[in-house]
Amino acid sequence: MLRRFLLPLGVLALVLLGGCQEAAEEPTELTEAQRQDLQNRVEERWQARIAHDWGKAWEYSSPAYREVFPKHLYVKKFSYTADWELTGIEITHYDRSAAVASVVVGVMSRPTKQTSAAAKALGAMPRELHERWILVDGEWWFSANY
Repeated sequence: MLRRFLLPLGVLALVLLGGCQEAAEEPTELTEAQRQDLQNRVEERWQARIAHDWGKAWEYSSPAYREVFPKHLYVKKFSYTADWELTGIEITHYDRSAAVASVVVGVMSRPTKQTSAAAKALGAMPRELHERWILVDGEWWFSANY
């Protein structure tokens, strides 16, 4: 009698443990296609910034951000005091549970108006900018809030 009860219970436990094992083995890395899509989106956004096309750069902001901050307000927060050159993009981390990727963007930054001797002497300065990108419905979006 006890055996009839324990056997199905044991089988059920094995099935449940097997399911947990499969969930634990889910890959935590981006697929090559996701990685390439993310890299393309980061580069496209930066090309818009380099061109000082703030309206185009806004279009890469997350849907939630764009709901709260309309394009005309976003565009007004930028100035034209710096020029950039994109030097690299590195995807450093991906959190699958949050659908958030950490990206380091390398840029050379230089003032548009070299009004001081110091600005002229320094010239272009390398910078690393840390960005967060979120995956929403299969599309990558820049996250301004992190």
